[in-house]
Amino acid sequence: MMARDTTLGQQVREVYDRGDLVSDELMIELIRDRLSRGDTLGGFVLDGFPRTMPQAEALDELLRDLGRDVDVVFDFQVPDREVLLQRLLGRAAEESRSDDTPEAIKRRLELYERETAPLVEYYRSTRGNVVGIHADRTVEAVFREIEDALAEAVRHGKVPLH
Repeated sequence: MMARDTTLGQQVREVYDRGDLVSDELMIELIRDRLSRGDTLGGFVLDGFPRTMPQAEALDELLRDLGRDVDVVFDFQVPDREVLLQRLLGRAAEESRSDDTPEAIKRRLELYERETAPLVEYYRSTRGNVVGIHADRTVEAVFREIEDALAEAVRHGKVPLH
């Protein structure tokens, strides 16, 4: 969005340049803008959003307005926090990410447990569309599991085939 010469893109650029987090309201507008384009009619993936209950509720309202829905929610499960810590530290080294320190990762995991993890139950209880993914395996194995889960959801009519 920042590369697009639009008012919305300029707003995002300003937030990004300040180093601030994008507000829930601006995130919803970004998603509304993106999902309003025709190339998303066949489906879309949201990665890292929603992260909080207010974001999930705002997303629900947005999708109702657009006549869309969340077909499937993947719950990436890594039961061993040490494995997760090592992966994130590896990502920090590979991508030269200064935000992936052990202290920052610990804070993000605490925030995840408090604010994001409850969304799994929210989607499970309101839509029954949560699929657990064993994310402590190789990228290739995780990708295959996602592909298999999507194929299964299509076979059972839980995800429309476009």
